Amino acid sequence: MNHYPKLTIVVPCYNEEEVLPDTMKQLAEVLESLANSNLIREDSTLLFVDDGSRDRTWEIIETASAQNPHVKGVKLSRNAGHQNALLAGLSVASERSDCVISIDADLQDDIRVIRTFVEKYWQGYDIVYGVRDSRKTDTWFKRTTAEGFYWVMGKLGIQLIPNHADFRLMSKRALEELLNYKETNLFLRGIIPLLGFPSAKVYYDRKERLAGESKYPLKKMLAFALDGITSFSIAPIRFVTALGFITFILSAVVGIYAIVQELMGRTVSGWTSLILSIWLLGGLELMAVGLIGEYIGKIFKEVKRRPRYTIETNLYKTSRSSFASRKEE
Repeated sequence: MNHYPKLTIVVPCYNEEEVLPDTMKQLAEVLESLANSNLIREDSTLLFVDDGSRDRTWEIIETASAQNPHVKGVKLSRNAGHQNALLAGLSVASERSDCVISIDADLQDDIRVIRTFVEKYWQGYDIVYGVRDSRKTDTWFKRTTAEGFYWVMGKLGIQLIPNHADFRLMSKRALEELLNYKETNLFLRGIIPLLGFPSAKVYYDRKERLAGESKYPLKKMLAFALDGITSFSIAPIRFVTALGFITFILSAVVGIYAIVQELMGRTVSGWTSLILSIWLLGGLELMAVGLIGEYIGKIFKEVKRRPRYTIETNLYKTSRSSFASRKEE
């Protein structure tokens, strides 16, 4: 049994009491199927990370962990955000796992391709990305903004896997390398492609949520996109610099035109054009200051070097039982 990889499936959770029981059941069935096919070790586990939930999420995880040795849990002391919660789970799982798969608790990602993930791992791939084959389940607005986001990131030179979220497999060595990245402003979708290990893509159709509401409303999606852009590129600052230079050139041209008109005696009062010019330049200046402030804010967070999360309870332990022994019982 020892030559089979031990797999841990990491599931970050935030107020997921409505979906957790079904999620645990479905993922446990996937683990058992993989173990019976001799693709993973029988002591492989499910690791649920409670990201400071305010509902019964942790209670459900704790109860399931007591009843099923393959279910483990980590409770964060406060809400640290999806990316930090995911990283906490990956960090804990890296201690006793040969490979790790991350997936969201709502199971919109197709768990049937997890078998393909593991098969790719057996073929020598260190990273296997789950990529959405289409975005038919999204609204027109979400689909358009997502496509726009990937287009912008590509133009900025940021390597992303289009239509890939956080559904992926990582080998132990890829995971250990990921944990060497210590930045506070965490954007895993941008960091992981930088690792450079052999990777593969597995395509699937995304489903509707099992229950509950999305934990990524428009406000959070916009903040996430801004974090991704400002964490990996200074192109926006260069754009503002170029915009300022172009504005200066245009102002100089308009200034010369005004002087010529004055010398020719054709001066016409232009209150409206003057006010519009002031508002335009004022808006551009405020936008530039805000953008620079965003980068300064990130520097402020980085230099403090505060922990990205705090683990309050860790139930992740080496399981002593197997699916086979449970069947015998």
